[in-house]
Amino acid sequence: MADPKTIAVLTAGGDAPGMNAAVRAVVRTALGLGMRAHGVRRAYEGLARGDIAALGARDVGGIIQRGGTVLQTARFPDFAKPDVQQEALRQLKAHGVGALVAIGGDGTMRGAAALHRLGFPVIGIPASIDNDVFGTDMSIGVDTALNTIVEAIDKLRDTAASHQRVFIVETMGRDCGHLALMSGVISGAEMTLIPEQDVSAEEVAAAVSQAHARGKTHAIVVVAEGARLAANALKEMLDRMNTGFESRVTILGHVQRGGSPSAWDRLIAARFGVIAVERLLKGESGGMVGLQAREIIATDLAVVSSRKRETDLEYYRMARMLAK
Repeated sequence: MADPKTIAVLTAGGDAPGMNAAVRAVVRTALGLGMRAHGVRRAYEGLARGDIAALGARDVGGIIQRGGTVLQTARFPDFAKPDVQQEALRQLKAHGVGALVAIGGDGTMRGAAALHRLGFPVIGIPASIDNDVFGTDMSIGVDTALNTIVEAIDKLRDTAASHQRVFIVETMGRDCGHLALMSGVISGAEMTLIPEQDVSAEEVAAAVSQAHARGKTHAIVVVAEGARLAANALKEMLDRMNTGFESRVTILGHVQRGGSPSAWDRLIAARFGVIAVERLLKGESGGMVGLQAREIIATDLAVVSSRKRETDLEYYRMARMLAK
């Protein structure tokens, strides 16, 4: 029998630094408010299979500084099927769970919205290094990923300057250029390529050539993985043009998802976790908590799951200006 004072928490989609801090906040807030907490292993797949267990305060001790997710995650397209969703509801009720906190990206919010439509109390928490979740200025994991990227670019500058090279650095982000754009601005890249802005190889070559003409000993080009001009294709084109530099490609890959979460990610994870549980305790459901300026707001899951957060192209103009 489902108990409204028993809350479960899951982490789904791509892992993001700070997910563990959010899990910890959810569990300890629930316990502190006289409720019980359960953890769902392997996201919606585990939910449908009943992989649910009680969590105490000590079960989430020592995880705030760990990257990844102790609850593990999995992509589970079958959760879109009505019969699978009904089985998940059955499992929740069988384990006495009366409400759910779902931590993850846009796909996670679609799953949470489906459960809400079926009448089950649920609140979402945004966690995605891509920062493409609608309804929040920042998702959990973005700040840590940016710090990882910038640290890598800073190190690449050392070797780039030593050999007079242009380094083409590919970041993650799927169809969202936020990571590439922000890291391009704060690392001083000569050019940044993002899905939202079309740039030709000739424009990149011109920017790199101008950097060489100004006496620069190296150049950095940041490319989002979803950009129309891919990193390796760009290298081949630049190699055929006389930019004054040799070119190299560095694909950062999944290293951007790992590592200990930054102070900022731990803080917003804590704020999101506490407020998510408090909202459920008040009887609220069907929303995702998010950051707007300094305030925590709630956005309807139906809206969150049907829209994408847009990249602020003002930063693109800024990046081009500061690279001169």
